[in-house]
Amino acid sequence: MSGVGGVTVPGQPGGDRPWWWGEPRGEVDAGGGDLKHSDGPWLRAAGGSEGLVAHLGPVKADLGRVHQGLTAGAGELSALAELGAVRASWERRIEDARDECRSLTGKLRAVASTQSEVNEAVKGSFGRVRVAGTGEGR
Repeated sequence: MSGVGGVTVPGQPGGDRPWWWGEPRGEVDAGGGDLKHSDGPWLRAAGGSEGLVAHLGPVKADLGRVHQGLTAGAGELSALAELGAVRASWERRIEDARDECRSLTGKLRAVASTQSEVNEAVKGSFGRVRVAGTGEGR
């Protein structure tokens, strides 16, 4: 399909492939190979997200200890009020990041689980397909 003035529109039938699709791989014809995917990438991502939760865990306490040391040695510096505001801001950001990582961990594991269930259901459905001339399932 052409756009205004005969310009080809990416992603439209007959148009160029958008850059984010990447290049096609494998054979173009049907039956060119097996589709293989696993839970591995999803579970690795979930583990990484879980690791970030653990890694960020002690940061709030560390900030608190450092801040106490600053206030003890700084006396009445006006910058202390600003440091307190900055600390509070970072503590909120760190907790937000931990919450997001916790949420992602569960969601990524759920994707892996669902994908496995779907894979098994699809695999099982091919067993009911009859191959012409053999009378057997695939």
